[in-house]
Amino acid sequence: MARRLTIDQTFLEKEKNQVMRGASITMFVLVRAVTYAALFIGFVLVYLPARFLSWSGIVRPAVIGAPQVAGMIMVMIGTALALWCVFTFVFIGKGTPAPFDPPRKLVIRGPYRFVRNPMYIGAGMTLAGAALYYESLSILFYTCLFFLITHLFVVLYEEPTLRRTFGDEYEAYFGRVSRWLPRPSRI
Repeated sequence: MARRLTIDQTFLEKEKNQVMRGASITMFVLVRAVTYAALFIGFVLVYLPARFLSWSGIVRPAVIGAPQVAGMIMVMIGTALALWCVFTFVFIGKGTPAPFDPPRKLVIRGPYRFVRNPMYIGAGMTLAGAALYYESLSILFYTCLFFLITHLFVVLYEEPTLRRTFGDEYEAYFGRVSRWLPRPSRI
């Protein structure tokens, strides 16, 4: 009886250690992902648009009207979508959105069920919302430039890299899910 108890305790200890190790790895990935996302968001979605506003002389609107409300809604939806993507990368893909620290598993769940690049859509929506809020053509131009550069990055780097990394699994996903616009559901 004592020997069986020792074996059961040893098994439970190993299981507990694996769970703790998995939790600490996930926490480390989460910290890395949040750090990378904060740097990206801080630079691309806050610092650069602020420079465009400064250069063009645009200041915060004195009155909050329909464009400002619509812009704030777009920023909130875009931010929520981008954060959903970051957390999906961490908990499903076991990696981060950064190209130099990518997910270890192909991420095809969450917002990635509908389009292959929802994080970029969320970031672009945030920029477009800021352009609307400030009624700024310079930020609208920056948003268009962001989408152009992002599209080229996706086509020339991300998609070939995902093909090499995930092979047939990515090819099947590529065939099912559109790059930018959701496909109508087939009933």
